[in-house]
Amino acid sequence: MIFVIITASTLLYGAVHQGVLALIYFLITLTILVCAADSLRAGNLSFSGEPLQLILYAAAIYGIIQIMPLGTASGASPLAGIPATISFDPFATQVNALHFFALGLFFTLALSLIDSASRLRKLAAFITIFGALFAFFAIIQSLLSPTKIYGLLERPIPFGSFVSRNNFAGWMEMAVAVPLGMLFTGSVSPDKRMIYITAAVLMGVSIVLSGSRGGLIALILMIAFLVFVNYVQSDRGSGFLKIVFGLAIIVAIVAGTAFVGGENTLTRISEGEAVAEGVVTRPQIWRTTIEMIEDNFLFGVGLGGYGVAYTRYDKASGFERVEQAHNDYLQVVSDAGVVGLVLGLAFLILVIRTGRKAISTDNLERRGFAIGALAGIFATLIHSIFDFNLHTTAVALLFLTLLAILVASCSPYADDAIDDKHRRRRPRTT
Repeated sequence: MIFVIITASTLLYGAVHQGVLALIYFLITLTILVCAADSLRAGNLSFSGEPLQLILYAAAIYGIIQIMPLGTASGASPLAGIPATISFDPFATQVNALHFFALGLFFTLALSLIDSASRLRKLAAFITIFGALFAFFAIIQSLLSPTKIYGLLERPIPFGSFVSRNNFAGWMEMAVAVPLGMLFTGSVSPDKRMIYITAAVLMGVSIVLSGSRGGLIALILMIAFLVFVNYVQSDRGSGFLKIVFGLAIIVAIVAGTAFVGGENTLTRISEGEAVAEGVVTRPQIWRTTIEMIEDNFLFGVGLGGYGVAYTRYDKASGFERVEQAHNDYLQVVSDAGVVGLVLGLAFLILVIRTGRKAISTDNLERRGFAIGALAGIFATLIHSIFDFNLHTTAVALLFLTLLAILVASCSPYADDAIDDKHRRRRPRTT
């Protein structure tokens, strides 16, 4: 069911439309019912106590608080007598609270169901294979029908099944991290190594071809992160080989991009784009968002209320409606105020703590899963400085899946792979 949910959300335009969201919510609910029925039959209820999942539920609860009536609007205006709320857009906040709750349920399910080394292997293999096939499709589509998804839905800057190339890059940078993490740690068996390298290069090429600058920056920094972590954990000779391998991956991705005719994309990324008159730029959005935060720092403007609140502070032409801050860190604080800041810091601290534990495990296979998952999370956190990919359901679901892999990699299992003498060598402390 986790495979089905990830696949459906990704292929159905990233699950940004209400009908697709309803389907995803239904699949999550169905999975819960199946798991509950199985637990009742077995007489054993399995539940993870991982504190990371509490962040999502806390955000959902705060969203409900933001739409509670707090008195009524005063004055002689037509709004007099209407209940006042913290949120600038109560309906959007209600929808976002429901969405956070659904994501929390998915994360709880993933934490409970990924409970063995066998399931970790299957999940890593699924992400690698599906990611490679999806990347191949996206590359072909970009060559044959660059402005239409599936040859049907026309959008200005689509890529793959996503309406925005940035969303595609945000999804793919997490998917490519899984095979790269396994390759860098040497946890892939020799007979499968070339398959994983091909899959990783194919996904890397699709990121470059998408034309997303944020995606390209995140990809390069992610590879640098993998090189650094594995260099620290290896002896001097092996560490040098990790650096060479990282450079080889980058060269292979650039060569692959040129091979499929991506020179124009590389040129566009390096030269930049002219900004049309009336179009709001990221620096302008960020400055306006900071003003919003200064005025609403305690409680925020409401989850999902950013678009409505922005109009009160917009000093631009108003030609383009701004729905997101194009920086998830600023938007967390603008939407949820101090509560968002506290929850965001708590999330980062928990991820760092879990990541340090997971990548220090003695088992090579689980260390490969952990380093790959942590690299994908790191790439997303970097990309979130420039875009709002986690607002896309498919990207958020894959992000939570990597978090579940990271958590699961911390624990030993009865079916753990038995490493040979060379592989069981304990890594140096990071």
